[in-house]
Amino acid sequence: MLQDSNGRNDYRMQVLSDLDGVDAAQWNALVDACTNAPAAQPFLRHEFLRALETTGCVGQDAGWLPRHLLLRDAEGQPAAAVPLYLKFHSYGEYVFDWAWADAYRQHGLRYYPKLAAAIPFTPVAGARLLARDAQAQRAAAQALVQLARDTGVSSLHVLFPSATEAALLEEQGLMIRRGVQFHWRNADYANVDEFLAALAQPKRKKIRAERRKVMEAGVTIERLRGQAISRKHWAFFTRCYEHTYAAHHSTPYLSQDFFERIGAALPEQITLALASHDGRPIAASLLMHDHERVYGRYWGALQYVPCLHFELCYYQAIELAIELRLAIVEGGAQGEHKLARGFEPAATLSAHWLAEPAFAQAVDRFLQREGAMIGGYMDELNERSPFRAMANGKP
Repeated sequence: MLQDSNGRNDYRMQVLSDLDGVDAAQWNALVDACTNAPAAQPFLRHEFLRALETTGCVGQDAGWLPRHLLLRDAEGQPAAAVPLYLKFHSYGEYVFDWAWADAYRQHGLRYYPKLAAAIPFTPVAGARLLARDAQAQRAAAQALVQLARDTGVSSLHVLFPSATEAALLEEQGLMIRRGVQFHWRNADYANVDEFLAALAQPKRKKIRAERRKVMEAGVTIERLRGQAISRKHWAFFTRCYEHTYAAHHSTPYLSQDFFERIGAALPEQITLALASHDGRPIAASLLMHDHERVYGRYWGALQYVPCLHFELCYYQAIELAIELRLAIVEGGAQGEHKLARGFEPAATLSAHWLAEPAFAQAVDRFLQREGAMIGGYMDELNERSPFRAMANGKP
């Protein structure tokens, strides 16, 4: 049992080995309570997370063992939840702690398994302490640390939480790490030309030249949304996705079965951009969206065309955001090259707890230095804004 500030035992903690242990509507109600909006971020929803489990994309073999945290109130109703995994490696997280793991190994200590509160394979900021109110959210932060201590793991990592959640976690003794992504912001543009007009002339010229290269190569683009995406489309997208991983000598995280399941469960939050040449499909990108943002997720190509990656992953996402009147396009992790294509720096956060005091102190010193460097880097990036002087948005 967990106590509130008055010492009352208000919550009972459960650890779920899969999301069958909680009703989908109850989980999603906690998501909606955190986001205060309909069609909330798809990655947090029961359908998305459960699809990862049922298709084997997470599990023992994948090194992501579900250990979802659920708090129930005195009446047995869900009050808070955390998507949580026991991790046996650091793949698919996008907040890199390989050096920490190596330092543990060099000192004869075990770094894995660790606990990660995260959306697997998804470097997208959002709620991690899903809760119906502020009291339950604070209890969830306390419960995470208690669980980490009780299970004897080396560490606990909360990846891409909101700023409010990061502050709560810091109160519980977690160390805050800062990072940078690149997001496109919609200044209520009526169309793509209006966005381009807001850019500095060299950036505007570059984007037009890149899009022209794709068009002059004879490539056509279409966007399919929701129910218009058939099993045949998913099969082609998966083929492209797997081909791109293979080209980088990597193993893909997700499967066609997973893509089909989320396509069926969350159709209104999914768009597939397909590129064709001479009537034959050659590449595709998966875009997901909610009430506020477009998220560029995965892409792949069977045939190389100059600038096709930029077209499918960035410019099609920007067009979709303008069409749907959404505020932000998130293009994924890292990527300073996005700055030249109308994206701007955006701060990200993660929170970390290490059981070994000596290592916790060393990591804390490192994060202080790294945080100062990130601050300077953000300042430098903002000085290199792709937008016209004094505009920085819609003129």
